[in-house]
Amino acid sequence: MFYRDERLALFIDGSNLYAAAKSLGFDIDYKLLRQEFMRRGKLLRAFYYTALLDSEEYSPIRPLVDWLHYNGFTMVTKAAKEYTDSQGRRKVKGNMDIELAVDAMELAPRMDHAVLFSGDGDFRPLVESLQRAGVRVSVVSTIRSQPPMIADELRRQADNFIELEELRDVIGRPPRHVEQPQDRATA
Repeated sequence: MFYRDERLALFIDGSNLYAAAKSLGFDIDYKLLRQEFMRRGKLLRAFYYTALLDSEEYSPIRPLVDWLHYNGFTMVTKAAKEYTDSQGRRKVKGNMDIELAVDAMELAPRMDHAVLFSGDGDFRPLVESLQRAGVRVSVVSTIRSQPPMIADELRRQADNFIELEELRDVIGRPPRHVEQPQDRATA
């Protein structure tokens, strides 16, 4: 439930939202997402959190980060850490939970409603703290994927759970088709 006169802020856990939308078979149109929530209330900020690999010359997420930055989103990025796990596999770690939590708590006195785009159960204490500060919290994720992309404790703590699948027609677009060499041969 949204009220037109309430001040709201979006907190988008980029990798979590991407994984949830991908599991449902669509991509997010961020221009439509921003417009939808501007329609629902007085949008103070739309934060987008993601880690970037500095070691790669080209990052596939860089065009999205640049577009979001120039189109009204507050970008919060940091360098991802690369490491090798015990099986010798290259892994990348780029957790943005603390940055998101700090921004949400700093903005709490000036907002009425926080919209968290994440299913990460680590955010349950943040949601509880925001609620104690008088902020209503909606969480956007999905229970329709296998396995569900939202932690049960986060869904239960939120004032409102918004099923991402139900936003598909409002903020979604078909996934981009990456042309394979065999596709050109059949065209």
